[in-house]
Amino acid sequence: MAAFAHSVPCWVDVQLSDLEAGKRFYGGLFGWTFRAGDGLLFADAFHDGRLVAGLAAKRDGRMPTAWGVYFSTDDITATVALIREAGGLVITDPVRAGRAGVLAQAADPGGAVFGLWQAGDRAGFEKQNEPGAFCWTEVFTRRPEAVDAFYERVFGFAGTDLDESADGATGTAESGVDYRMWSPAGTEPGPDTAIGGRSVITDAFPAEMPSYFLTFFAVADCDRAAETVVRLGGRVTAPPFGIPYGRMAVVQDDQGAVFAVLQPTELLP
Repeated sequence: MAAFAHSVPCWVDVQLSDLEAGKRFYGGLFGWTFRAGDGLLFADAFHDGRLVAGLAAKRDGRMPTAWGVYFSTDDITATVALIREAGGLVITDPVRAGRAGVLAQAADPGGAVFGLWQAGDRAGFEKQNEPGAFCWTEVFTRRPEAVDAFYERVFGFAGTDLDESADGATGTAESGVDYRMWSPAGTEPGPDTAIGGRSVITDAFPAEMPSYFLTFFAVADCDRAAETVVRLGGRVTAPPFGIPYGRMAVVQDDQGAVFAVLQPTELLP
């Protein structure tokens, strides 16, 4: 499996109270199949035989039911040190996951939680940017200036601020709302190289909403995916709508984990 470049998203997993229910939901929505991982507490998800995500049973009921994104690093110890220096919080110091690799968890200055992954035998996704697989991530924050500076320092991201007359990269930023796309260090900043984005939690959101990363999965038909979410016991929190890069919806699974589905422009009728 090819290694991922430093700082790009390389993995996502979801923490669930009921792992078997999660398998039924995501198997029904995306057509994923599963292979048991850590005993009965973890399952790898596959699409067309390729690794796309992980489902984990929560070890502590106080943990949030949520999708988490991991960024690749070639030196996790150095990245953790940078996180501390840049004003972030290290939640879990680097821990080895057998021969698969080394992981850590951290939070940015706005409180959004993300993971780090230094590959061993496992690099991360075997499939992405195709239906049934991860295609995008963006952080929602109330502290855009601090968060921008943090990710630029820690990961070397180059930001592209979208014109105020344009929608956000995924359409989640309305006209006039501050939105930034991230491109990895060493690339020409812009939509063609962007691997994620930063949006702002405005007054339109509930005051108690914390900062968070939203994970996007590509689908062949956004409207049908939203209907399937409801049929499987989930909820649609933002019904399907058109954006410059396709058609998207924000949804919850049947246990409350929030994610988005995106039908890319090239798959629109």
